[in-house]
Amino acid sequence: MTKRHGYALLAALVAVVVVISAAIYLGVAADEGGDRRNTVVGGRGQHNPAAPASAGTWVGAWSASPAGAEPGTEENGMAGRSVRNVVHAGVGGTAARVTLSNLYGQQPLSVTHASIAVAATANSAAAAGGTMRRLTFGGRTSVVVPAGRQVTSDAVRLAIPHDTDVLVTTYSPIPSGPVTFHPQARQISYTAEGDRTEDATGTPYTGQTPYWRYLTAVDVLSNESVGSVVVIGDSLTDGVTSTVGENRRWTDVLSDRLRDSRDGPRYSVVNQGISGNRVLSSGLGRPAENPSGLIRFGRDVLGRTNVKAVVVVLGVNDILRTPNQTDPDRIVAGLRELTRQAHARGLRVVGATLMPFQGHRGYRPHLEDTRQAVNARIRSGRVYDAYVDFDDALRDPYNPRRLRSHYDSGDHLHPSDQGYERMAEVFDLDSLKGAAPAEL
Repeated sequence: MTKRHGYALLAALVAVVVVISAAIYLGVAADEGGDRRNTVVGGRGQHNPAAPASAGTWVGAWSASPAGAEPGTEENGMAGRSVRNVVHAGVGGTAARVTLSNLYGQQPLSVTHASIAVAATANSAAAAGGTMRRLTFGGRTSVVVPAGRQVTSDAVRLAIPHDTDVLVTTYSPIPSGPVTFHPQARQISYTAEGDRTEDATGTPYTGQTPYWRYLTAVDVLSNESVGSVVVIGDSLTDGVTSTVGENRRWTDVLSDRLRDSRDGPRYSVVNQGISGNRVLSSGLGRPAENPSGLIRFGRDVLGRTNVKAVVVVLGVNDILRTPNQTDPDRIVAGLRELTRQAHARGLRVVGATLMPFQGHRGYRPHLEDTRQAVNARIRSGRVYDAYVDFDDALRDPYNPRRLRSHYDSGDHLHPSDQGYERMAEVFDLDSLKGAAPAEL
């Protein structure tokens, strides 16, 4: 068998595994896709009188991938407490809608009251004057989200400026655990006892959490953007080690660049990073916690709102985490499968080279060989439509196996704030333009 035939067979096997795994995964998360219809239990949906007239384009202003079940919430969930998620809108709009997920719940999630508001100041639980809005679901103020499902609210009129924090609050009166959450928010959110959903002062919100709970997306009706670019990645995209509350992930900086550019595409940026994420392997559980890039691609990328392009920043954890993947062909086959899925939807794909990690506790010389081999294939132009060379931009010129010191957060794997900024600076905005080719 020739190397080319062997590689083709390997890619085919990966595709078969993806189809089988996705069928299992979607069996318990059928509504975690992108049709944007509500999952409403109990009654016929009604027209929402607060819904905006059709003007502008619906795009993703913020999103986070559900990554698992929050420890300690297995029985009661957040019963009797108001959960106020603080999220950052990278693009502005005149109306908004939200998506709530019960993907990892083992029982129905009852939400009797939900709201959205613009935060009075950054990192605050208080709402700006006159911005508090009650959310409805099929015209009703309450909704039950079955285990393994999600629900999207009705649209509500609300002027959201770009680069502002948004408050999305839910209240659940009865036990409904475990809580579906995103653990690495790099943002403080809040909780309050009782139903304080429409409290604008923020005073009752004395509980603090580094997690995002239930909330997985905020879409806006925007005149600033014509679509969304979705970034699927690991902790390097999740922004681990970036300064909490300052929105200094590399995707935040990329969002600013796209908005300020005269010639770049008018896209919002949706961050679908999960710390520890791999291309090929998922965590334990059903549905799997920290699902692989192959398994979650349909939900977290193709299922986002008005997707125009995809950026893939995955692969380093396949090499670094146990069991260490040392066959570059298997990693590349997985990355090529992501590209194939995006191309099937007519989406252009930009990928990233894998950055160095010598000095990290998991570093081994043979793992460096695998990283270099994966990068060589990415640079060959046969994995993605285009690539951004994060390796070249952040490595130490005197020791290319390591991050340059001022781009290193100190753990020799994750960038500093300056490193994240550098990642966004070297990203060619023009690489997001154009349709997907027929084949690579």
